[in-house]
Amino acid sequence: MKAQPLFQILAACCLWVNTPLLQVTAEEDTKAAHNWPQWRGPLGTGVAPHANPPIEWSEDKNIRWKVELPGKGHSTPVIWGDRIFLTSAAPFGEALPPKTSGAPGGHDEVPITHKHKFIVTAFNRLDGKILWQRTVREELPHEGGHITASLASASPVTDGEHLFAYFGSWGLYCLDMDGNLKWQTDLGKMHTTHGHGEGSSPALYGETLVVNWDQEGQSFIVVFDKRTGKERWKVKRDEMSSWSTPLIVNQDGKPQVIISGSKRVKGYDLATGKVVWECGGMSVENVVATPVASGGIVYAGSSYDRQAMMAIRYDGAEGDITGTERVLWSRARGTPYVPSPLLYGDALYFHYHFQGLLTRVNAVTGEDQPGPFRLNGIRMVFASPLGAAGRVYVSDRYGATLVFRDGNEPEVLALNRLDDSFSASPAASGRELYLRGEKHLYCIAENKGD
Repeated sequence: MKAQPLFQILAACCLWVNTPLLQVTAEEDTKAAHNWPQWRGPLGTGVAPHANPPIEWSEDKNIRWKVELPGKGHSTPVIWGDRIFLTSAAPFGEALPPKTSGAPGGHDEVPITHKHKFIVTAFNRLDGKILWQRTVREELPHEGGHITASLASASPVTDGEHLFAYFGSWGLYCLDMDGNLKWQTDLGKMHTTHGHGEGSSPALYGETLVVNWDQEGQSFIVVFDKRTGKERWKVKRDEMSSWSTPLIVNQDGKPQVIISGSKRVKGYDLATGKVVWECGGMSVENVVATPVASGGIVYAGSSYDRQAMMAIRYDGAEGDITGTERVLWSRARGTPYVPSPLLYGDALYFHYHFQGLLTRVNAVTGEDQPGPFRLNGIRMVFASPLGAAGRVYVSDRYGATLVFRDGNEPEVLALNRLDDSFSASPAASGRELYLRGEKHLYCIAENKGD
């Protein structure tokens, strides 16, 4: 196994430093690092630092279990201990006359024809059996989303005591690990560009839960007390629809919320909601990729109406830093749209749009190492790449997952295919890889008999 670089290990520690907003013990820190508690993993970088999942698999090889899922969702499974948690949305009842959102410029929408159940499910990690399943809401959606989207695209997040399941317009729910509802809140109805749906996941930091609500109406960021659901603060945002998840970093003992949105990347003081710094240069519309950060540098990209990838030193940044030396490097080609970047050691990986073309650069300098390279056998990619055991895993919407060795000259190790389609990002813990498909959840682990 490839050793984890020091600054990556330090980044893990920075995520869990004790502050007035954060009370995390060393034991809890270790548990989080060995699990997959949130979107983009324990470090928020797409890396599973202690995992060593299989390299090869198929429908007949290295599948520990495969279970059919209720409804549909593109949310990533989260893992804690012996449990896996997943959200989904399932139509029910009699069919209604087809209706679209009515959003200006709406196209490629899924017509609304049924009420939906919004479901949270806990699976036994050992055998895939359902431990509990809870329908938290039943409602007729006001938007059906893009034809490639789902009504359960926001990933849950857990601290091992609470599970936070977020369905956007259909509510935010705090459950305990046995599925009992502790609190819930309704944030209203989100109206997205062209009625294409929702997808930003909540972010958890100590005692606080952060939600980004960028839409075509009034956008905002809101912070809740994780135990009570009480609103701590709420700040308006002058941004249009985006799907980027908040990234929380610790800067000199002061946690910041970094959000990559339309036109600008902004850093907020987690305690007050005050904008600490901001940087222009992103797409005007449809920012999807979630930024990653380490060593006082955040990496944000977009590729809808404007291609951009920037390395921004937020360490000590204040005010508008657009065009200053705080922007360490930037690129205007080959930048990501749907998949988020992977920050693996001293390397930054990012897709071109959502194609099977990946770029690897030195994270600090932006220099090609080796730069862009084609992922043969990989086509449309919505899932974000995973890093584990010195390897990178990339899954596509046609059931393929390419595994290659991390390095200046990436070496392909395997191209694996399953009978499903993958839009949700993979998750890894221990010696297992979890792939959430359109129809099934797979636990991929080496079988001694294979």
